[in-house]
Amino acid sequence: MPEISLSEKALEGRSNRYMENLNQSQRQAVETLDGPVLVLAGAGTGKTRALTARIAHLLANGKANPNQILSVTFTNKAAREMKHRISEYIGNTVEGMPWLGTFHSLCAKFLRRHAELVGLKPNFTILDTDDQLRLLKQLIRMENIDEKRWTPKLLAGIIDRWKNQAWIPNKLPKSELSAFNSNGQVLYKNYQERLKILNSVDFGDLLLHMITIFQQNPDVLEKYQSWLRFILVDEYQDTNVAQYLWLRLLAGGHKNICCVGDDDQSIYGWRGAEVRNILSFEKDFPGATIIKLEQNYRSSQHILAAASKIITSNESRLGKTLWTEISDGEKVRLIGHWDGEEEARWLGDEIESLGLGTRGLRAYQMDEIAILVRASFQMRAFEDRFVTTGIPYRVIGGPRFYERKEIRDAIAYLRVSSSSEDGLAFERIVNTPKRGIGEKAIQTLNHIAREKGVSLFYAAKLAVSEQLLPSKQNIEMVNLLKQFDHWSSLLKDSKKTHVEITEEILDESGYTHMLLEDKAPDAPGRLENLKEFVKALEEFENIEGFLEHIALVMENEGDESVSKVSIMTLHGSKGLEFPIVFLPGWEDGLFPSQRSMDESGLKGLEEERRLAHVGITRAKELCHISFASNRRIYNQWQNALPSRFIDELPSEDIEVVTLSNAYSKDIRYDSQKQSYPSYVQENNSFSNMPVTDLNKDIYYQKGSYNSPGWVRLKSKTQKPTKMPKFMGSEQNPKPISFLINDRVFHQKFGYGIVKEVDGEKITVDFEKSDKKDIKSGFLNKSSSVTE
Repeated sequence: MPEISLSEKALEGRSNRYMENLNQSQRQAVETLDGPVLVLAGAGTGKTRALTARIAHLLANGKANPNQILSVTFTNKAAREMKHRISEYIGNTVEGMPWLGTFHSLCAKFLRRHAELVGLKPNFTILDTDDQLRLLKQLIRMENIDEKRWTPKLLAGIIDRWKNQAWIPNKLPKSELSAFNSNGQVLYKNYQERLKILNSVDFGDLLLHMITIFQQNPDVLEKYQSWLRFILVDEYQDTNVAQYLWLRLLAGGHKNICCVGDDDQSIYGWRGAEVRNILSFEKDFPGATIIKLEQNYRSSQHILAAASKIITSNESRLGKTLWTEISDGEKVRLIGHWDGEEEARWLGDEIESLGLGTRGLRAYQMDEIAILVRASFQMRAFEDRFVTTGIPYRVIGGPRFYERKEIRDAIAYLRVSSSSEDGLAFERIVNTPKRGIGEKAIQTLNHIAREKGVSLFYAAKLAVSEQLLPSKQNIEMVNLLKQFDHWSSLLKDSKKTHVEITEEILDESGYTHMLLEDKAPDAPGRLENLKEFVKALEEFENIEGFLEHIALVMENEGDESVSKVSIMTLHGSKGLEFPIVFLPGWEDGLFPSQRSMDESGLKGLEEERRLAHVGITRAKELCHISFASNRRIYNQWQNALPSRFIDELPSEDIEVVTLSNAYSKDIRYDSQKQSYPSYVQENNSFSNMPVTDLNKDIYYQKGSYNSPGWVRLKSKTQKPTKMPKFMGSEQNPKPISFLINDRVFHQKFGYGIVKEVDGEKITVDFEKSDKKDIKSGFLNKSSSVTE
């Protein structure tokens, strides 16, 4: 590797520019060049500036030439930003830095130099996801495995996880041998052998092969250790085992490695990131210098204090104290709501007020506001509300709710059931779930439709009547057409509600079962989205009105030059910042995620808490946290407990916003005293609230977790409070007579007063909704509800 010298002229007039306006800790991170260094950089503390200034300092002081520095990032965007900043400091010299990039791009460069050492040629191909799945499908068929149950997508996920752990086929731990119905190891071995024959690699191989080359060829490793004299790593808390091993091998000689990261922002454990990599840095590199960047340049004092207090409940952290010179600003606002729909209405109204400057603050642009949700299905309520009120919005990091594949598929089923003339919708789901009706059969149907001038649906009827399809496809098509005829008749004549019919369509079509059987990591989230979709139908009188609403939502993209509210998941928000942030849905089970805690126990809970820390620190000026007392989950109304993270917020930095009649009896603020919520008080906290499965050992271990809420829970076994027996979709089996002015309760709309009685039709003026006509079977008298 030839050296590229750095001319003095390139640095003339720039030598000290990169040191301007650095604080003391940042200067230390820049100037401590020799030996292992860990820079613990909290949210908004200027880590990127310190990292790029460090590179400029290495070059300016002649400690290294451009091609002797290995600088690793996680995304191409981060690499481009780093190159841009360095070029501002030292000019075009950055073009002579060939080893600045992502893990995968750098390993691809290395591997092309040494491909023959792992049985490849230098011109190897990097497979994309589609090619990888096709290859795995072939291998699964060769082993006579049921590919519908044991899918290529599931196997790809397992193999990717193994490669992230740097496990080769013959070195899998015993605990992994049962994977993929005990066929995983054989298929992994066959897959790797097949890749070599094809002279191909997947993304996981780029790192795995380089680790193998370094471990089996000490001479190659020594050359890289001598060439690459300084190593810099961004977002070190997000590294997986394979990335960690690769870095340790490269730094094993000179040990001039500087890792920048924040253990409090390690939120990607679900995709292989290991927070222990950053926690064990001092053990891995004895004598390492630890530098903490703690001055935050982003958030006001109250916001920072709230985020800092929550994260202190985590035990798995190195510890740092963020501070800021920014004024106290507005306190973090905590708002409770009766249900999720009210939460969406309030949030929309609040955004409009902020946009108009009617809250006594400046008028904010819509693109200064962000809504950060824990799960993508939460987005639906806000998108619907914004369409209704005309608030412009964009979804960042993924499709809008109604653009997601599972939602578009469900919509297609409803469209065909409502109108068999909808050929595009029919074509979309004719083979979803898989029915063996492939492209050739669809081409046949399209040909018939064009020739006869009929819809695709009617063309399918002609095809089966004349047996123009192969026998198996003909049978499947007959069954599907019968189903659509049945569903269509239900929509026209059935006494069932359109919500019940939709559930029946999704179940009988096999779509729900398909998602339940799907072992892919994103399958549970897709199922949640589908159930949120069904919930959305309740707000409309019929399917036609719902489909019309969706059409309006889909047309709401609007002009890109228009300022828009940003909606995204908490995971997608990392690295971003906004003047105003809304954090809805802070309820136990939703956030922290029950699934995360079930799968990973205490480790999962701590990662959820780090996610809360990330969410709050996205806010610069205003932060709103909200929760609902009732939420529709899996199409069932459930009482919701406020998130245990709310118990960990510092009361002096919180403004409790009390909305009239927002809570049930056992979740209420004292509006007279303006005191903090009862569930935050030491003597009346979560230990006195209904508890469900919180005493399982999976969630905590004796002596290993000491946050206030958990200490109280561990000290006392609780009996769950009786839940109200709300009727929901089932009518009350015991008829109740109602009188005018009776106070009643409805599962969705809450409490109200009876205004008119006409047989079973009861007109109720609800406290948190409009006046509505309700069948008596769906109401309970207030006195008969267990409170």
